Amino acid sequence: MTFLCISCYFKGGPFLSACKAAGNTVYLLTMKNLENADWPRADIDEFFYMGSDNNSPENLKDVAAGLAHLMRNRKIDRLVALDDFDVEKAAYLREEFRIPGMGQTTARYFRDKLAMRVQARDSGVPVPAFADLFNDVELTEFANNIEYPCLVKPRGEASATGITKVHSADELWQHVHSLGENRRNYLVEQFKPGDVYHVDSISHDGDIVFCQVSRYLSTPFEVAHGGGIFRSVSIPYDHDEAHQLRRLTEDVLQAFGMQFSASHTEYIKTADGKFVFLETASRVGGAHVAEMVEAATGISLWSEWAKLEDAKARGANYQIPERRYDQSGILVSLSRFEWPDMSGFNDPEVVWKINKPHHIGMIVASSSAERVRELLDDYAERVSKDFHASAPAPKKSLN
Repeated sequence: MTFLCISCYFKGGPFLSACKAAGNTVYLLTMKNLENADWPRADIDEFFYMGSDNNSPENLKDVAAGLAHLMRNRKIDRLVALDDFDVEKAAYLREEFRIPGMGQTTARYFRDKLAMRVQARDSGVPVPAFADLFNDVELTEFANNIEYPCLVKPRGEASATGITKVHSADELWQHVHSLGENRRNYLVEQFKPGDVYHVDSISHDGDIVFCQVSRYLSTPFEVAHGGGIFRSVSIPYDHDEAHQLRRLTEDVLQAFGMQFSASHTEYIKTADGKFVFLETASRVGGAHVAEMVEAATGISLWSEWAKLEDAKARGANYQIPERRYDQSGILVSLSRFEWPDMSGFNDPEVVWKINKPHHIGMIVASSSAERVRELLDDYAERVSKDFHASAPAPKKSLN
């Protein structure tokens, strides 16, 4: 089979390698400025490049025109989006060229934060109070009756990019007016303080066949907007929180029409102890969450996703391997040193260290959740004192 994988960011190397190892032809469509990135080149048969990563109608048509030219002498059997921003591109191209897989309607639930909230609410999944920004009368009613603060969020960005916190109706309206004609690409929702959890899973034929529950010790929003240190830790499989979130994730993915893919879903545990749905994505979680999951379970989300896509393309059976039930945690921070000396983080539980300029980070794994947390707390204090640096939160507007 021939797979065209799409990624606007440097990620997904294990997917590309596993896809090639299964005997497929693997093409990669990426950005021109990533031409010299450290891709697994031996596992990629040919590279193709985009000039822009946005999902405007004009750019999608340009990508479709390029694919049409490519397909004159190459057959493409499957399209796979390796990053959030590429889900829309892949769905558009599948529809245009009648390639099997997730179409545009279903893809909306995994990319459009407004679509996913409406669908979750209508399916009985608890969500924070929210409103679109389409109609002034309805927005006024929301603004005058909601408890502040609220978050104004781009509908199509990933992680914490572009989110603004507002503390009053006047502040909300000022921000809405500042968006101009672009306000339709945003929503507003009540800010729910609480711990944020993420569920990383693999679905096959509409059922979840692998699921790992974890909790952020520092949320992506806090890190992006406060310059903190990113940390996450796994939740023991038999813990009540893990049971609740596995069931809730089944409800979410079934409501959204997920058939087969990796997915990354986030929830908030509010002050009353209840979980509310935050967002989901039909891809592997970022910030090296995949490596953290593998350290605890032995399951490589990237590789298993590739094997699943290969099996579906061939009409073959897919079986997830047996997993482990250990515990793991991750810490990643910007560093004021280009290549920080991490030799001091040498406990036997350290199973991975980041290799990226101006970053410091590690993953620890153990059979003991208490030991994982002890190490993460110790390392966070040391990193904060000796290495940590911060940068302004990214600001990226929708086209």
